[in-house]
Amino acid sequence: MTDKKFKRTTVTAALPYANGGVHIGHLAGVYVPSDIYVRYLRLKKQEVLFVGGSDEHGVPITLRAKKEGITPQEVCDRYHKMIKDSFEEFGISFDVYSRTTSETHHKFASDFFRKLYDEGKLIEKESEQLYDEEAKQFLADRYVMGECPHCHNENAYGDQCEKCGSDLSPMELINPHSTISGSKPVVKTTKNWYLPLNDYQEWLKQWILNDHKEWRPNVYGQCKSWLDMDLQPRAMTRDLNWGIPVPVEGAEGKVLYVWFDAPIGYISNTKELCDSNPERFGKWEKWWQDDETRLVHFIGKDNIVFHCIIFPSMLKAHGDYILPDNVPSNEFLNLENDKISTSRNWAVWLHEYLIDFPNKQDVLRYVLTANAPETKDNNFTWKDFQERNNSELVAVYGNFVNRALQLTQKYWGGVVPACGELQDVDRQTIQEFKDVKEKVESYLDVFKFREAQKEAMNLARIGNRYITECEPWKVWKTDPKRVETILNISLQLVANLSIAFEPFLPFSSKELRNLINLAEYDWTQLGSTDILAAGHQLNEPHLLFEKIEDETIDAQLQKLEDTKKANEAANYKAEPIKKDVAFEDFEKMDIRVGHIVHCEKVKKSKKLLKFTIDDGTGTERTILSGIAAFYEPEQLIGKDVLFVANFAPRKMMGIESQGMILSAVNFDGSLSVTTTLSEVKPGSQVG
Repeated sequence: MTDKKFKRTTVTAALPYANGGVHIGHLAGVYVPSDIYVRYLRLKKQEVLFVGGSDEHGVPITLRAKKEGITPQEVCDRYHKMIKDSFEEFGISFDVYSRTTSETHHKFASDFFRKLYDEGKLIEKESEQLYDEEAKQFLADRYVMGECPHCHNENAYGDQCEKCGSDLSPMELINPHSTISGSKPVVKTTKNWYLPLNDYQEWLKQWILNDHKEWRPNVYGQCKSWLDMDLQPRAMTRDLNWGIPVPVEGAEGKVLYVWFDAPIGYISNTKELCDSNPERFGKWEKWWQDDETRLVHFIGKDNIVFHCIIFPSMLKAHGDYILPDNVPSNEFLNLENDKISTSRNWAVWLHEYLIDFPNKQDVLRYVLTANAPETKDNNFTWKDFQERNNSELVAVYGNFVNRALQLTQKYWGGVVPACGELQDVDRQTIQEFKDVKEKVESYLDVFKFREAQKEAMNLARIGNRYITECEPWKVWKTDPKRVETILNISLQLVANLSIAFEPFLPFSSKELRNLINLAEYDWTQLGSTDILAAGHQLNEPHLLFEKIEDETIDAQLQKLEDTKKANEAANYKAEPIKKDVAFEDFEKMDIRVGHIVHCEKVKKSKKLLKFTIDDGTGTERTILSGIAAFYEPEQLIGKDVLFVANFAPRKMMGIESQGMILSAVNFDGSLSVTTTLSEVKPGSQVG
């Protein structure tokens, strides 16, 4: 760990993959904390560059393209726009958000690889891979499916079994088949280029384990577990037709490995920005090749090995680049006590949230930060979202601001009163918040965003307590001069809130500064009591936050419940067929069509319905059926149903049942009475 002072900071946020939208797991893990940090550095007037972009190569994109019958580029174009627009609307303040299919990136990544190749930093290596003879191509891990050797799930992928979670290789699968042609693949030898990570093992140990002990325990620990094993050469190319072609003779049909080209996207996106606006940002090299620049990667924990071992080894091999000074990685965020899964659509998608909750970007930013999975996996629930909004943003923050502004409007027409002689309660309150800047900074500097936001919110708690204790509405009757001081201090606290929350809640902070008519502000003012001068005119007050009602939350919970049912339906497999029976045995069953004349609940029974059936004989038949949980009687009257007519009569609840109505049990346990597609005469036989 060094105490080196840097001139500037390059901040990167993990490139989201362009085969789907961004969800709350991505936001909590990467984009909200990185945006908080960048906004904080800007407030301190530090030189900082915030780099993002879409990761647009790799197998999942080709799979989606194939599934939808479109090109991989069309897939990328769709999701790049969706992600970029969502980030902008949500307030993620990238200086550049580009993509890895850009011409700049293709050339940059290709040149990077070529330099390593020319300098002998890569090794050629042959390996055995599965090959689809019908499609005439080598199969990437995700293009192979088969039986998992561990749990025997028949639909395991070549890289992972999504049922038991085991990491796999295609060679481990039992009875593998190609997802392209469906044929059984053969084993074939292919050549690729590898980065010999083993050559960098000792250097990595020194750089990480000795020089960066300040890294988060989850990052340091995962790196250590990798480095405690012997690192092996890692393939930097793949046999694929989607990606950046390998710039080497004899490499036809091969592309750069997506995890080689994606992090280079941070650099190429920076180059793209600097080339387009050199006056503001200078040359790209100063952000990536100057020792006085600090590099910070914000990532999720599934990307630790790539950002801490593979990418630094690539940069080291190249030789011209700075290395990451810190890699703040969060743990995972679960949703309603279940793991977020894009394949199961178990997620809260940002683009949908922005539609369902207009102008409530800050509510989600606040909740995700308050509940950030910084040290362990955490859980997002819609009820907690509602509770934090209503009891913290509305009842604490918003309530204090509204009290201070409304009282000022009532007594002084919205003009900031002068601060008079201080009493003990005033001095105590001022003492409580004067060091807020140092407290917030101490947490933000070490990437503890939850704690930093708590300190910001503490200003509102101090303010509410102060107003409640001082009771200006009572004091006004006897000592209006004293109320001036009370409200002056309260308004200074409000102004402090508008600055303290700027990194966390940029939209409401801007709105609050509009309410108090604060055009210019500075981070250094935080903790001071003279932000608003006496005589300063405030604007008309209105509520900063609004309650979220139960119906709104219920709608989101219902959406998740619908998703769960859709997943169950998609994954449903019929029960095994029972053993064969002789046709003669089937013929013994007399299944008929019956018309329901009447239906009613059986008294003292929760399960039974009593049916009066026209069975075509001229005599009505009574049948009892345990389906009361699934139907109201009036839903069934007038319907034609199938029933077994020759079951021996059976007494239930003192009533004789003369047959059995046939029903089908659905995947979710619901039940559907069997009927006919068209009108059939009662008594007609089925068979």
